[in-house]
Amino acid sequence: MAVIGELKHLAMERTQFVINFMDKNRSEGFDYASPVFAEERGIDTVEFYVSPNPGEEMKPLAKIASGGEISRLCLALKTITAPTEYPRTLVFDEVDVGIGGRVAESVGQRLKRLASSNQVLCVTHQAQIARFADVHHSVGKRIIDDRTEVFVARLDQTGRIEELARMIGGSQITDLTRRHAHELLFNM
Repeated sequence: MAVIGELKHLAMERTQFVINFMDKNRSEGFDYASPVFAEERGIDTVEFYVSPNPGEEMKPLAKIASGGEISRLCLALKTITAPTEYPRTLVFDEVDVGIGGRVAESVGQRLKRLASSNQVLCVTHQAQIARFADVHHSVGKRIIDDRTEVFVARLDQTGRIEELARMIGGSQITDLTRRHAHELLFNM
């Protein structure tokens, strides 16, 4: 139920979610007389089932969910299970696929909450999500000696504003988009 509660904040308010446990040794019922053969990873297989829309039957997540749905489900799971006494590094790659506006802001708030007790790395193209980060990096590509190299640069305050302005306005960065970026960063 906690997962479904989190999904409501991530534009998946009608999604149904269950975790299906299956015994690797048996296809039907439990037979106490039969031997159990445990493997190094246990005797069960676990599969997530979802129904993203009302009226659809539950199906394996891996077979029907989009990349954005999978990312948001992972965010919901990590939000409710992230330990505070044993911090982890959590990576979210484009958790913003297929969302915007209010939902993107909600995703950003959840990522910020996770970051209070974990290290969170998030690749996003949404200013509504990026604004919640404590640190911003820009990732780019350049060609050196006929080879493409990827580089990462930590952004200072001016760079953060410019990058958010670029996310908001595209190739035409204006004073208005810079002001909006500044407001997003510093008026939370």
